[in-house]
Amino acid sequence: MANAHIKENILIQVDKLPYDMQLRVLDFANSLSPKGVKGDSLSKFRGSISSDDLKLIESAIMEGCEKVDMNEW
Repeated sequence: MANAHIKENILIQVDKLPYDMQLRVLDFANSLSPKGVKGDSLSKFRGSISSDDLKLIESAIMEGCEKVDMNEW
């Protein structure tokens, strides 16, 4: 939780800014927040892909990755 003194000072400074700068501060503050979801929230999907499908996925990755096609460019 934010320190009340810090919050108060941020609000004072933001109140002094024009609207467009306030939006920039908001965008910056939002950029500091962690993105995505926590791994444990994905645990409900554990086991939803069969082991055969996982092997197919793994072989497709191994086959298609880290290869250079000299004629690609």
